[in-house]
Amino acid sequence: MPGTYDAELHTIYWGTSNPSPDFEGSVRPGDDLYTDCVLALDPDTGRLKWFFQFTPHDLFDYDGVETPVLIDAEYKGSNRKLLVEANRNGYLYILDRTNGQFLFAAPFVEKLNWAKGIDAHGRPIRTDVKPSPAGTRICPGYAGATNWFAPSYNESTHLVYFMALEQCETYFSNPTPESFKESREYYSTGVKQIPGEPSQKILTAFDIEKGLAAWKYPQVGSGHSSAGTMTSAGGVVFFGDDAGSFEAVDAANGKPLWHFNTGQHISASPMSYGVAGKQYVAIAAGSDVFSFAIQ
Repeated sequence: MPGTYDAELHTIYWGTSNPSPDFEGSVRPGDDLYTDCVLALDPDTGRLKWFFQFTPHDLFDYDGVETPVLIDAEYKGSNRKLLVEANRNGYLYILDRTNGQFLFAAPFVEKLNWAKGIDAHGRPIRTDVKPSPAGTRICPGYAGATNWFAPSYNESTHLVYFMALEQCETYFSNPTPESFKESREYYSTGVKQIPGEPSQKILTAFDIEKGLAAWKYPQVGSGHSSAGTMTSAGGVVFFGDDAGSFEAVDAANGKPLWHFNTGQHISASPMSYGVAGKQYVAIAAGSDVFSFAIQ
């Protein structure tokens, strides 16, 4: 995914992927820097200013390429330049984007068993859950607790909005993985869905000051949509839901306001634009683009 640029700090924030082989760590001991990180880079030279690793020694394919949100706000009594990221590993992180200082992390999904929490330095407190040759139930699943779908932030509500996925899967590992070969994928077996254990997408509004979810709006569907969110100054959150509808909810409380069924799978995030003084919102669904005027 593309990075996020801060013009004032002249810094680009770029996420990195997971190490390989993804489910077997014996051939890559240690933290595996700089995988599963957000990197703060000088865009002119590529010089690394700082980094933060979300999932050291990743065994679950929890890559760190989710879009970070840059927020200038009062936090814990001080005006801070924040980087907020809902990560694929199931935790939402708050960093000081001027120097990478870890400020806060909290889980945003209930199905999470690979870690017991995040310590004072931002490192996960791991459990003994890991992929195995016989298969291990791991939460979040292979798709992650969130992914590439765009998050958004509303300055009026001070809430961050993103799509979360409640899902567990069975992870398998190969204790004797093949050797790495250039130009070939380097995996260590894979995952299977758990029969009778459904997945569910949930639109989540997270209060960064309180450090918890302000409200959640569960979706009806299989949990396989990948549409993002967009929020407006009018106090609305637009998103593509898990039933193929373009939907709007109240940004303050999640109350449903409007929806339009596109009849197609939505993988895009909403956008807004203006023409001749009128505001429009649009979203791509399937092979079509749907546009609506805001009255």
